[in-house]
Amino acid sequence: MPDQIGYLGPAGTYTEQAALLYAPDAELRPYPTISAVGAAVVADELESGVVPIENSLEGSVTFTLDLLIAESGLSICNEVVIPIDHYLVAPPGVSADTVEVIYSHPQALAQCRAYLGEHFPTVTREASLSTVAAVIDMQASRVPAAAICPQRATEIYDVQVIAQSIQDNSANQTRFVALAHDDHPPTGHDRTSISFAFAIDRPGNLYHAIGEFSERNINLVKIESRPTKQELGRYIFLIDCEGHREEPAVAAALHGLREYADVFKILGSYPCWEPSAG
Repeated sequence: MPDQIGYLGPAGTYTEQAALLYAPDAELRPYPTISAVGAAVVADELESGVVPIENSLEGSVTFTLDLLIAESGLSICNEVVIPIDHYLVAPPGVSADTVEVIYSHPQALAQCRAYLGEHFPTVTREASLSTVAAVIDMQASRVPAAAICPQRATEIYDVQVIAQSIQDNSANQTRFVALAHDDHPPTGHDRTSISFAFAIDRPGNLYHAIGEFSERNINLVKIESRPTKQELGRYIFLIDCEGHREEPAVAAALHGLREYADVFKILGSYPCWEPSAG
């Protein structure tokens, strides 16, 4: 029986494309939201679930970060990186000059900001749950509408293509992660993601925490913060570093960091994505 892999649906999303690369022989199951994918993994409905976590133009997907921070039963076990190529579509017979609203996922709308500003400066932009849900929203619209979606969606739904490759940057890429109960064994070419917070804000907290990695010559590939949602001005820090949590140097750095932080969680160790792996 093939593995059950969930993804942010419906069928035709970039996340489905990433899930196909991650597990081409699995049975793929779409879910309407990132949190629904995570809940299905926690409930053992799925072996793993694929969700977006970072875009090269717009940065992190906060829904995924918040899910990883809050949910103790989830770890990152793998990652997939794919190029993003946005299409602008409309129902058959709807011309571009009659469009009154454009639907898409907030990330896609942001990634096409320049194109939309030039060609549709006065048209309303509406957020959808995904780039394919945008097509469904467009089809249900009571006024002439368009949607920004993946190329794959143009093959699944009855739409006409108005324009393609409308993203602001041709180097647009999104990183997706596979969520499971456990992370991945060491491969020799890994990344580790962690989150941590301080109960009391003191000078040097973050400096000393990051120093644990510098002292051991461990490269940090990403650092950012998210609000704790408990008090204004309090933050949870998120770090990605090179190496696996079981490697001695990384393990020592994590142990040292744990001494400074009052809240600490390893979000997972997993293989770094290589295009040849897909």
